Amino acid sequence: MELITILKKRRSQKNEVETVALLQDLIQQIDDPTLRDRILQETDKLIKQKKFGLVFEEHLPECTPLYDVPIRVGSKVALKTGYVSDIYTVVKIDSDKVLCDRRETHEQKIFKLDEIVVVAEFGEPIYPTLKLIDTVENAPDSDLWHTLIEADNYHALQLLEYLYAEKVDCIYIDPPYNTGAKDWKYNNDYVDSSDAYRHSKWLSMMEKRLKLAKKLLNPEDSVLIVTIDEKEYLHLGCLLEEIFSGETMQMVSITINPSGAKRDNLFSRSDEYAYIILFGNAQVVHPKGNGDEREVRWWYLRRTDYASRRGTVKGGVAQFYPIYVDDKTMKIVAIGEALKPEQSRFDVPAIEGATPVFPVRDDGVEMNWGITGDSLQQLCKEGVVRVSPGSKNQPYVFRYLSANYVDKIKSGRWAVRGLREDGTKIVVETEGKVTRTTTVWQNKSYDAGQYGTSVLGEIIGSGKFTFPKSVYAVMDTLKYFIANKKNALVIDFFAGSGTTMHAVNLLNSIDNGHRRCIMVTNNEVSADEAKALDEKGYRPGDKEWDRLGIARYVTWPRTVCSIKGCNIDGKPLDGNYGCNVEQYTEIEGEIVNPETGKKIRGKVYKKEKEPAYPELADLKMSDGFKTNAVFFKLSFLDKTSVALGRQFKELLPVLWMKGGAIGKCPALESDELPEMLILPQNKMAVLINEIYYSEFDAELSQHPEIQTVFIVTDSEIAYRSMIRAYDGKTCYQLYRDYLDNFRINTGR
Repeated sequence: MELITILKKRRSQKNEVETVALLQDLIQQIDDPTLRDRILQETDKLIKQKKFGLVFEEHLPECTPLYDVPIRVGSKVALKTGYVSDIYTVVKIDSDKVLCDRRETHEQKIFKLDEIVVVAEFGEPIYPTLKLIDTVENAPDSDLWHTLIEADNYHALQLLEYLYAEKVDCIYIDPPYNTGAKDWKYNNDYVDSSDAYRHSKWLSMMEKRLKLAKKLLNPEDSVLIVTIDEKEYLHLGCLLEEIFSGETMQMVSITINPSGAKRDNLFSRSDEYAYIILFGNAQVVHPKGNGDEREVRWWYLRRTDYASRRGTVKGGVAQFYPIYVDDKTMKIVAIGEALKPEQSRFDVPAIEGATPVFPVRDDGVEMNWGITGDSLQQLCKEGVVRVSPGSKNQPYVFRYLSANYVDKIKSGRWAVRGLREDGTKIVVETEGKVTRTTTVWQNKSYDAGQYGTSVLGEIIGSGKFTFPKSVYAVMDTLKYFIANKKNALVIDFFAGSGTTMHAVNLLNSIDNGHRRCIMVTNNEVSADEAKALDEKGYRPGDKEWDRLGIARYVTWPRTVCSIKGCNIDGKPLDGNYGCNVEQYTEIEGEIVNPETGKKIRGKVYKKEKEPAYPELADLKMSDGFKTNAVFFKLSFLDKTSVALGRQFKELLPVLWMKGGAIGKCPALESDELPEMLILPQNKMAVLINEIYYSEFDAELSQHPEIQTVFIVTDSEIAYRSMIRAYDGKTCYQLYRDYLDNFRINTGR
């Protein structure tokens, strides 16, 4: 009857594919195998219908197990090891036995208390809080604290929306790639290649989270970065265009495996992709040098491409002329007239003590100069033409600065730092050399094996996490957008092994930045580990199970160890963060013309290992990072208890986060509430008992550094009256602000 009802309800709707998805999920709950197979045959006919564009199924709402929430009569529960959307209602609790009524069939079953868990369905109002798990403090004098949150990222994003709506500068995520292996879950059930709906489930999962992510990003100036492989990049691109229509979107290719991942009978895969969505005024910050001034590039005067040889239209008829160079001083003494097409370069007038020089290649081909004689004459007067020894056919080589150098000097990008002995100007780039980055990134430091897997293995041991990103690839990606934002807020809600926070710490080390990172990851165990634990009688939520989850087994240990500068055994890490890679370095030298065998001056390169990041070469891995981090688990509060002010102690970490996570997270030692909290080290204050407003106001006047004020009162009028004197401070009314947010933040 349930299936017939849904079909009738959905028949009039345009999205018939959604009906198929809903049926597919319901069919999995049918116990009768014969009936299940018959219905599957009918739905297969619907599956074969072709659609145009990005059409995917809206699957059954996601459900989240809430292991910390006590089970009571009326609670919605599911089996810890079952299908989490197969929901029961608790009818009766008798010691450790629980009588439950199945929602779909109203069949009643008895379970043991430790076999079931309370579940929250997508769209239900939730009242989250943060439960402290651990901290690492390597900079007691710093008020910078990063955050790791263990949680289902959908509910964590709901909390982050309350905390930082439109305040986030950068979101970087590396979602599961839907490879066909058992590497991600939907509704607490692994999605693998046998699931006909794996693509639509993936899109459904991503859509919900990206819509929340959009609410976090600063619409005036922020960026969303999503990395992906070839399995889902087309689907993801369409989804991003749909959700973020009107924003600027670009995709880059990143070589993460130079040797290639073997694919039988196919090309070996070397790269992955990154979609970049730019909001408002956000733009790429092209990389500069190490900050030191360096000489600008001088252009060679002779044209190099064969299409610009003498006599061609491209070269210009007025650009084959003699340049006379004094053989003793090696200075230009005259510039002759341009030769006519029929004139020979050997018939030009002579100047005593000077050699006439033409643009001639080593193989004798006559080329053209890059500019006219008049333009060259002007640049010579300005001291921006240099002369050096050349070869037989062209005895001297000329280099020059194009005329736009004047504009660059006026803008401050370039500057003159004196004169050389030959009288030419020394011109430098004041902020280092600007390099225009393309959409293909092939830096050796982006090798995920060497600078992802190996780095992680040195810290926490090998084999604990597959395919971590290169920390340098993530750092450089962030740098393109927040290099000029030293106080940027960065969020990664698919944190994985924790590479993003590691990268943010590296970026802060380069420029003494104060960028803050919030990471979110679940605490799932692998499919093999889950099977082994289940065989031993352990269930999700048990200590033995939780300690092997990704948040506690990988993400947090990496965070702690990278900050402290040691591995999980306490041994100092080896090496530095300069990232020594093989590079070709230009040196002065001679090269041999392969046709004539003659030696000529030119560019010579030597191959050696040099730091890809000289600015990090002095940062030893054993030094760690002068920063701090806190590890929370997302938990849930009882709405009534919050409204009555009974859970302030539990809610305090959320208030700390909303106040900017400045300084160490405060904690109350006693369950007895104080009348107020004045926390200058956290730049926040809380009036808990409004009767003491006068004392609170007096205390607050002594601490101008406090920027965030929370006032607990049921009266809107009283609240408005109390905050009247707090211009310039950010104020919130508790608990109305908190409760209202999650009552309306249902995702419907």
